Amino acid sequence: MGSLNYKPDGQVLKNFLKDNDFFRGLRGPVGSGKSVACCIEIIRRALIQKPSEDGKRKSRWAVIRNTNPQLRTTTIKTWLDWFPEEEWGRFQWSVPYTHKISKGDIELEVIFLALDRPEDVKKLLSLELTGVWINEAREIPKSIVDACSMRVGRYPSMRDGGPSWYGVIADTNPPDTDHWWAILAGETVIPDYITKQEAKMLVRPDNWKFFNQPPAMLEVKNKDNEVDGYDINNKSENQKNLTPNYYKNIIRGKTKSWIDVYVLNKLGQVEDGKPVYESFNDEVHVAKGDVAIAEGVPIFVGIDFGLTPACVFAQRIRSRWVIIDELVAEDMGIVKFSDVMKQHMAKYLPRDFYIYGDPAGDHRVQTDESTPFQILRGKGIHARPAPSNDVLIRLESVNSVLSRMVDGESGILLDPKCTNLIRGFAGGYHYRRLQVSGERYDEKPNKNRFSHIHDALQYLLLGAGEGRALTIGKKSNKPVVAKRSFNVFDVKPKSVYERRR
Repeated sequence: MGSLNYKPDGQVLKNFLKDNDFFRGLRGPVGSGKSVACCIEIIRRALIQKPSEDGKRKSRWAVIRNTNPQLRTTTIKTWLDWFPEEEWGRFQWSVPYTHKISKGDIELEVIFLALDRPEDVKKLLSLELTGVWINEAREIPKSIVDACSMRVGRYPSMRDGGPSWYGVIADTNPPDTDHWWAILAGETVIPDYITKQEAKMLVRPDNWKFFNQPPAMLEVKNKDNEVDGYDINNKSENQKNLTPNYYKNIIRGKTKSWIDVYVLNKLGQVEDGKPVYESFNDEVHVAKGDVAIAEGVPIFVGIDFGLTPACVFAQRIRSRWVIIDELVAEDMGIVKFSDVMKQHMAKYLPRDFYIYGDPAGDHRVQTDESTPFQILRGKGIHARPAPSNDVLIRLESVNSVLSRMVDGESGILLDPKCTNLIRGFAGGYHYRRLQVSGERYDEKPNKNRFSHIHDALQYLLLGAGEGRALTIGKKSNKPVVAKRSFNVFDVKPKSVYERRR
């Protein structure tokens, strides 16, 4: 048999390899040894498979990657680095790519499939397997994972004694916060826009386990609590197999969002663009826990219409904006959204509401003679158009409260459950990079899933008076004054938290 010398460098890697659950997911920063651990797990399971009557330890695995180029240049390359053809047998380079290993009493077949090839997907759905390895699972839909789970445990057949163990293993860099991995791992909640049927697929079975590796580096902060640099994390894994300056070199010239995902192992996304609100700092502008809702203080609401409608709920406390909630929908018309919105507003009764929306909502919709504002009024929601739809004024209304200080605190504070707003602030809402030489970006924010909720926030602030101060140079509307004894950070019953400074 070919030689194999492997020792997992890290406790999480060890725990992953020792576990016997049906599904095991391994998440970590780039260079943390995830893919190699999965390669080793395949051969390890082949070695401990109970022999059949003919004395052979039989097993068959499928290895899944989202595209054929990534499968060939990354996944297969890693596999052959550890199991080269000259030692472990000839690799079949015709589709489907297959490595048949017959050494000693081991008979192992590993089939490599790419999801961008229809014939590979068809092949996957017909295979009888011992196990499946899903490489870079953040790029794989949950439906494929479910399909994989149906194909394992079917080889070797019960005639040959059946598999000693069967299941699915997966590795990934951090996915986005609304990805199936993050939800099933219990690191985030099911988003509002997920249907009830889809939500049932996102309840973690008791035989699924997720393993999370330590970050490769740690943030270094200055006296103002701003990230000033990064230090190597001595508890990071796979250090013995990397050059000493590996992480220090790869973070050079990278954005914070890139470092957060690929080095710090934080959930999120890396946008190829320039954040609209560069002054946003989640340490300053996002609360650590649920913010308290002031009694007797009205609630301001901002609405963006369209088939991806969104609205934001906020209160103004002594000139400080407290964003208490958000509502986002997909493929929903204004009639249905108004019903959902009204149910959401009921949570905050009996407070008064001041509601502002996209001025374009005064125009008739294509499928009806009514305008969105008329439809809202018909549902008992009295909304008014924001005073302007000028993008620059809208953006500046938000920038002004981001940079404002009120009694030594930031001029805006977001409840952490406003995940879409926060992710938009963190870079999801951005200027698209132009496909030209140099660092050049579009003049207007990119229209994407985060633009709708941020448009709603802009209409809220403009309608509430922030825009008036910008357009005519006067102070914004006089704020509603809450009792001086009220503090949004007060401890609520059964909820103890502190604000972020």
